Amino acid sequence: MSDVIKLIVPGKPEYVGTVRLTVSSVANKVGFDIEAIEDIKVAVSEACSNIICHGGASSEKNNDYYVICTISEDSLEIVVEDEGAGFHLENYTAPDMEALNEGGMGIFIIRALMDEVVVNSVINQGTCIRMKKYKKSEA
Repeated sequence: MSDVIKLIVPGKPEYVGTVRLTVSSVANKVGFDIEAIEDIKVAVSEACSNIICHGGASSEKNNDYYVICTISEDSLEIVVEDEGAGFHLENYTAPDMEALNEGGMGIFIIRALMDEVVVNSVINQGTCIRMKKYKKSEA
């Protein structure tokens, strides 16, 4: 059986730290080591920042976004979703490492830090970033 924690977060940058602290606490409870917790915090920050910059915060429907943590014995799944503008996933390309820009690294960073990442987006309905991190087995 899994425990689920749901947050409704105002689409404002000042609340990203609150989400980071909450998710960090949850990851600690699950038993992740400090390195994994830091990876999770960065990935969640990137997902929240993407939502604020490109999603729900710019939507007239709803300024809030949602963070859902599902805790299981061996993993932590975090979903960050909004009801905003959405985007065409087929237009997403990984950043060019030879010519980095200031923006455009969020999804790339999330995929690098988490074990599983699924991004779904529908124009005028919102974006959902589903991230999962597995605990390392104690060998």
